[in-house]
Amino acid sequence: MTPVTVLSYGAGNVASVQFALERLGASVRLTSDPADIADAERLILPGVGAAAYAMARLETLGLVEAIRAFPRPLLGVCLGQQLLFDASDEGEGVETLGLIPGHVSRFDIDPALPVPHMGWSRLEVVRDDPLLEGVQPGDWAYFVHSFVCPDGPATLARADYGTVVPAVVRNANRWGCQFHPERSAKAGARILQNFLGLPA
Repeated sequence: MTPVTVLSYGAGNVASVQFALERLGASVRLTSDPADIADAERLILPGVGAAAYAMARLETLGLVEAIRAFPRPLLGVCLGQQLLFDASDEGEGVETLGLIPGHVSRFDIDPALPVPHMGWSRLEVVRDDPLLEGVQPGDWAYFVHSFVCPDGPATLARADYGTVVPAVVRNANRWGCQFHPERSAKAGARILQNFLGLPA
């Protein structure tokens, strides 16, 4: 069984991520202990809700520096992807983990489109990557978010919601999925399986 550590810090949909990984044969460890991060073979940072609250929880638990220093495969999910960037414009702005350059901003789209972006959107793979092996053009993924990451060199796949949505990103050993792979049917399961197969 492939070991994977999932951060449980009070700001994530931990149970659904855990069950999705276990269905793929992974051995899942839930933790909020920085020492466990140092020992992990691969790490998942889930997240839902507000960036400021999530960063405050990570700071309180002493997890920020442990995440920044983590040298093996790291996957941020939903808000977890946004936290990988330098900062979020949520509220009056919040400094995030600084692992991928750029600022996360609120959707600036046609008012006729509801925010949050909630539902299924198609993926467009723009750069080959081991995380996306087997993901087909037009595969569907399930999104729930009100803020959007910057589109740039880190973008591996995009979606369209009145603007470009960087759906999958990567910088070195850090990947992010703006959507919920654990809720994204076949494509999401394939991405999680690929993550489990990345060399630690």
